[in-house]
Amino acid sequence: MKLLANDGIDPVGKQLLEEAGFFVDTNHIPQEELPEKLQNYDAITVRSATKVRKALIDACPNLKLIGRGGVGVDNIDVEYALERGVAVHNTPAASSASVAELVFAHLFTGVRFLQDANRKMPVDGSSKFNDLKKAYAKGIELRGKTIGILGFGRIGRETAKIAYGLGMEVLAFDVYPSVTELEITLGGGVNVTIPVKYADKDEVIAQSDFISLHVPFSEEPVIGERELALMKKGAGLVNCSRGGTVDENALLEALNTGKLSFAGLDVFDNEPTPRTDLLTHPKISLTPHIGASTNEAQERIGVELATLIINHFKTLAQ
Repeated sequence: MKLLANDGIDPVGKQLLEEAGFFVDTNHIPQEELPEKLQNYDAITVRSATKVRKALIDACPNLKLIGRGGVGVDNIDVEYALERGVAVHNTPAASSASVAELVFAHLFTGVRFLQDANRKMPVDGSSKFNDLKKAYAKGIELRGKTIGILGFGRIGRETAKIAYGLGMEVLAFDVYPSVTELEITLGGGVNVTIPVKYADKDEVIAQSDFISLHVPFSEEPVIGERELALMKKGAGLVNCSRGGTVDENALLEALNTGKLSFAGLDVFDNEPTPRTDLLTHPKISLTPHIGASTNEAQERIGVELATLIINHFKTLAQ
């Protein structure tokens, strides 16, 4: 079996596959060359960069499996692949903790103005220290505040666990709520169980001091002008889910008018070329789509994906 790990795979996952008899190629093939070159492989694994659409699936009748190292499968035409007999596997649990921690990296950054301070201190810190000290003197604490979590899947639940650990209140919204309580492991091996408080989408938006998005891709923004108008004045918004789920024009307007105090963005509409007015805005904390990009998450993703692939072909062979 020949497998193309077109967006890379953790060495541990690669080793597991090779020990199971797979040939694993980690050399990246540009998207436009895939219709021709992917015909030399039985399977492909991708992250978010490579797209596996209908045309590519049609061009590669040899393809037996598509693996997605991560949660979302927006870059794969899943239903069409399944119709053509091509298996699709993803790793929904492996990166949850890493994404949730990044949410709080953005939250801590926003409430203490770190995104702006880190830009200005190298330039003005030695000459305008006291001015900057005054400018950033009105930070707030997360403890005691309410975080609204839109989308209460694995990542949303991990985000809630951190929030509870910080002493925050949590309001959750999910189209299909399935969890009524969370078990949280604290330091020293102490376990606590906390009931989840749900509300409808508008209630969550209106009652929360901060909103964190954990929703799948949608054709229309989940947070647009109407939703931003519902938010508390001075609230913060973090999007570590999908580009396109926040109306970027409406977000900039809310930041410029003071409706929102800050935003934290890991994803953008026009990746890999986000708009400049977002990238330079003093009230936006920025990361380049790195929610799952921790060493620990990548190892878990590699191991989980390798195990799924091995088990799939083992089952077919039986």
